[in-house]
Amino acid sequence: MKRKPKKIDPIEYLTIVCIMSVAGSPSFNNIAAKYSSSYGLPASKQAFSKRTKKECVEFFQSVLALIIKSKICETVANGTRLLERFKRVLVQDSTIIRLPLRLFEIFSGVKNSKASVCNARIQGVFDLVSGKFVKFSIDTYSINDLVAAPQLELCKDDLVLRDRGYFIMDEVQRHIDEKAHCIYRYKTGTTLINSSTGKNIEILKLLKKRKRLDMEVCLNNGSLTKVRIVAVPVNEEVASIRRAKAKKDAHGHNPSKDVLDLMGWTIFITTIPKEVASFQQIHKMYSLRWRIEIIFKAWKSHAGFAKCHEVSESQLRTLLIARLIMIVIYVHCVYSPCFNIIRQEYKRDLSLLKLFSFLTQNLNVLIIIIAFALKLQNNSSDIEHAKINLIKYCSYDFRSRTNFIQQLMDDVELS
Repeated sequence: MKRKPKKIDPIEYLTIVCIMSVAGSPSFNNIAAKYSSSYGLPASKQAFSKRTKKECVEFFQSVLALIIKSKICETVANGTRLLERFKRVLVQDSTIIRLPLRLFEIFSGVKNSKASVCNARIQGVFDLVSGKFVKFSIDTYSINDLVAAPQLELCKDDLVLRDRGYFIMDEVQRHIDEKAHCIYRYKTGTTLINSSTGKNIEILKLLKKRKRLDMEVCLNNGSLTKVRIVAVPVNEEVASIRRAKAKKDAHGHNPSKDVLDLMGWTIFITTIPKEVASFQQIHKMYSLRWRIEIIFKAWKSHAGFAKCHEVSESQLRTLLIARLIMIVIYVHCVYSPCFNIIRQEYKRDLSLLKLFSFLTQNLNVLIIIIAFALKLQNNSSDIEHAKINLIKYCSYDFRSRTNFIQQLMDDVELS
């Protein structure tokens, strides 16, 4: 949108909002002041307010989509033997962010006789093979994981890792129909049918008898979808931690004895057959789902998602998409290529959380680090200084406990 004799350049506006979004929740006045100081073009807060409408949101969404689809980065996970059988390994999860109460009618949330809380739900899909985001969405609170699950586009030879909150029996059948695979944590109360006898399986009784399981069963849906259930016992310490957390999360409605007893096992439902992967390999692959949990933690801790002031819907969506744009830039254009360079040259692994924190606190060096990551410059003192900072402040400490990347790169062969 232009206004003679002055205009607000779309790319300059995008740049300003993205940079300011990760540091907090900027007002139109702050955006106008930053724009004026950066580009020497005076503009009023009213000018930016008028331009932050539906068309602005669509513009930011288009930019986000282009960045997600970009292929300018090398990958972190390519070539790992653990994942090489799959075209994509998709990790899907969601996080909830608190919004100003004035947006309750738009985004919904939680409401009772005493108080109301407005929330939005952000869905993220991350491909571990390419090291890139596949999809983002900013939804109303009522669009929960069960609603979002069937909206994921599947391709042949995909592997999808999801928590039990996404588990729908017909969704598992959809994976089979699309010649894709999935791994879910077992959802308590799911009815399983013995594929030989046609009788319902009493899962707890069977586990107590056998201690561990690896068998074909049918789901209790119209298609009687055949899946594989695998289960092994955990040590008492892990079981106790799970039970304590379940009681805490129940808010006074304590779980039943059977539910607490089931926490003594780790149980997965998967479409991957025995001849392709053992239980240990299923567990190993599913553990990689924590990657998106780390990313969500980085969002909330270092990308300003917890900060939202009283804004309109269009301003809020513009602000959130700007933060998502910055997150994708951090991951696609900095983390993935820098990880490869630093691992190869210095035998160190970058921490995503540390990198997010460093970049957010030092946005002035972002362009320099991107230049280093994409090998646009090699010999300047700024590039050398950026490399030293990444190694010193953004790498994992030397320790005996394996980090995520070490798990991912571990040479596990699927026989």
